[in-house]
Amino acid sequence: MAESLQGSGCSLTIPTVPLKSVKDIERSIIKTYRKEIWSRFIKAVKAFKLVEEGDRIGIGVSGGKDSLLLCKLLQELKIHGDVKFEIEYLAMNPGYHITNEERLKENCQHLNIPITFFDSGIFGIVDAISSDYPCYLCAKMRRGALYAKAQELGCNKLALGHHFDDVIETQLMNIFYAGTTKTMMPRLKSLNFEGLELIRPMYYIHEEDIIRFTNNAGLMPMNCGCVVAAKKTSSKRREMKELIAKLKENNPDIDKCILQSAHNVNMDCIVGWQSNGQKHSFLDAYE
Repeated sequence: MAESLQGSGCSLTIPTVPLKSVKDIERSIIKTYRKEIWSRFIKAVKAFKLVEEGDRIGIGVSGGKDSLLLCKLLQELKIHGDVKFEIEYLAMNPGYHITNEERLKENCQHLNIPITFFDSGIFGIVDAISSDYPCYLCAKMRRGALYAKAQELGCNKLALGHHFDDVIETQLMNIFYAGTTKTMMPRLKSLNFEGLELIRPMYYIHEEDIIRFTNNAGLMPMNCGCVVAAKKTSSKRREMKELIAKLKENNPDIDKCILQSAHNVNMDCIVGWQSNGQKHSFLDAYE
């Protein structure tokens, strides 16, 4: 039997199989998980033109299951793809416990991920100034620190390990808690760091497949690693995860429908929207 380990909004099973060699792990991405992981990764890269000739891509390496897989996917694309690009592996330490820091470095070493490791102290800052819901502030600050490091190293893109489930959960969180229809974009330009774009190459990859890949590889990645949120908040993302799981009992394709709704917006049936910082109403062109 395998033991269940609770992570940041999901459970990750501690693998009972031995840690596989990096060659076997790399081979499994292309062969064993070709349909569930590799093909969906390539689909996003091509559909949204995420990787282009001459790119220098910084990858945010948190040490979790998602970012470790993202590193290997982009490495495999660099080896087997037709487009020439460079990679920088950015591992920011926001204030991890020493055991998490060591696990991050050990996993990256085993997987041949040559990280640039740097400190930011963000956990301490967030703990001091955010008393209610620190996750949003933390995510914003961590992204800013990664953008700055990517820019310093000459990158024009920053890749993050957000996956299919992150996208649809965020979409529902915006509806239920922010009163807005907004989703995670597969690609967007930074407003504060000129010349930098954020890309999400794992846009179509389901979390359950990432967990299966991670467990079968024998990897023990970090979970959130946060020393702040556990003391202060319940997880809104976990609420969305549980809601979607409940809805899937009656409609197995509910998650696909949620994602598709952001790709299939009927502007003739939208009361109001915002574009380029300006608000619009259907009344503007009603007459």
